[in-house]
Amino acid sequence: MSEGPGAAAQAVAPLPSLTESVAYVRELGKPTAAEVLGEARARGRVALQPRCGVGSHVQMTTLLQDLERHGSPDILSLTIDSHTRLKRFDKAEAALRRNPADLNGYPLVTHGWQRGRQLNESVGVPLEIRHGSPDARLLFETAVASGITSFEGGGISYNLPYSKAVPLSESLAAWRDVDRRCGELAELGLVIDRELFGTLTAVLVPPSISLAISVLEAVAAAREGVKCISVAYPQGGHCEQDVAALRTVPELAARYLPEGTEVHAVLHEYMGPFPKDRGDAEDLILYGALVARLGGATKLITKTYQEAYGIPDTRANIDGLVLAARANSPLLSCLRLDEDRIAEEQEWILREVAEIVEPVLAAPELLPAIAESFASGRLDIPFSASRYALSEVIPRRAPDGAIRYQATGGLPLSNTLKRRNEQALATGGGEELGEMVRGLTADINYFLTAFDTPGAPR
Repeated sequence: MSEGPGAAAQAVAPLPSLTESVAYVRELGKPTAAEVLGEARARGRVALQPRCGVGSHVQMTTLLQDLERHGSPDILSLTIDSHTRLKRFDKAEAALRRNPADLNGYPLVTHGWQRGRQLNESVGVPLEIRHGSPDARLLFETAVASGITSFEGGGISYNLPYSKAVPLSESLAAWRDVDRRCGELAELGLVIDRELFGTLTAVLVPPSISLAISVLEAVAAAREGVKCISVAYPQGGHCEQDVAALRTVPELAARYLPEGTEVHAVLHEYMGPFPKDRGDAEDLILYGALVARLGGATKLITKTYQEAYGIPDTRANIDGLVLAARANSPLLSCLRLDEDRIAEEQEWILREVAEIVEPVLAAPELLPAIAESFASGRLDIPFSASRYALSEVIPRRAPDGAIRYQATGGLPLSNTLKRRNEQALATGGGEELGEMVRGLTADINYFLTAFDTPGAPR
């Protein structure tokens, strides 16, 4: 099972210059991720991308080829292992030598950029790096040398949901370097798609929190010269609210980002507990794909019917892609939603985002203001793993399934917005801790209840 001693040698091969890497991408003869996204949006279709990543180079190659051959994705993922995410390259190398199956993703830095190029050349669609690292500078440099043209993450979204003890000042500075390098590459003629992980802690994320964090990361990226930004949003479960959130992305881009910045909305299919029954799971997959279409998303990150059981196999990933692709059918153009309800929700989301981000954007220095705002609670995310977020925000589902604020913590929301959330929840307040925990659990298990899954908390 070992990848052999060559794996370590790949990691220490000198990185090529940016100019050489740009020339390599041009010679590849396939579109960049930014070009694929631009074409998808121009055609009015949702581009599809699965998650995938294994430790073995041979198996990773086979996995990518199988997904492309049988699932027809528009972009493919290279999900990175947890050792590499935390810069524990020695541990990644040891696992690779011992048994690549011990790794929960592909250790690109350890395999090295030459093998990254081999992966790139093995398929016809562009690749994206998905990871979760608060400091991804070496990973990014290796990805660029590999000819990979999309890179996920940000100084907030790849720190607070994942890391306990990484100061925001450090992660924001590291990601500023990544974005600055993207600006240099854009000047050389290569546009890297920078996807922002607005999914955060994945479930029960209020739309305005997700979008506010993405706005701040997008502004920081654009100031460093990033030209293509994908704003990822997690499907919450309420159709009109999710559609409204996706449709606010271009409005937020027009309001806060410089002209000439290409911005795409991306939907992550539901990241909470999935039903075990295959039919129910596939209903949820198709539902998410339809939300992406109706919300005008450029791209959809797909799920599989095996989500409830752990890491899906190749066949399940292929089937998830094929099913999600049904949402692009022209026969579904007859689908209609309550546009007045969506427009109203959009307006409230835009107001909440503005009240959260505009005090931070008004500060003389953006990155220090972000760190200071999290320290004071004026910025916050629920259920954070980090000691650098207060996590005083408590989201809950309203009776209609929409996600609202039960507690806003230190977020600078006006009384008008607070009252709207209180009225939507109609809880009356005064919940005991145990009652609140049971309610949150039921909210997280929303779709298990919807499908009447046995044993689901209610």
